[in-house]
Amino acid sequence: MDSFLKAAIEKSRLGLAEGGIPIGSVLVLDGKIIGRGHNRRLQQGSTVLHAEMDCLENAGRRTASDYRRSMLFSTLSPCDMCSGTALLYGIPKIVIGENTTFKGPEAYVRSRGVELVQLNDETCIEIMRGFIQQRPELWNEDIGE
Repeated sequence: MDSFLKAAIEKSRLGLAEGGIPIGSVLVLDGKIIGRGHNRRLQQGSTVLHAEMDCLENAGRRTASDYRRSMLFSTLSPCDMCSGTALLYGIPKIVIGENTTFKGPEAYVRSRGVELVQLNDETCIEIMRGFIQQRPELWNEDIGE
């Protein structure tokens, strides 16, 4: 398993252990993780702290050239908000752990020139399926349903 995806999975498990939604993300620049995050909407009472947003926040302020050399890893296909943020900052590559339990606007993101790599990782799928089965009301809240 890719070490960057593994780091994102660790963050997803941390979110679950905190009573939140198990999605994790890391931002990689020049082969090193510079930001890690997990979905903390429930824990923080936030409307926007999806894993990718938390990850980018934790990476701190970066230059435009930093973002253009970075890769975003997420255990789950990024939603409209998180995809839009990646587009805004010009992140050229997003590596997705899985998109079977949820699929964000991948076709649109690709149409904007972003390379998407879908790994179809069984661990990511199992974590999300288990959570959705156990807490469908929290999952639906998180995706705006």
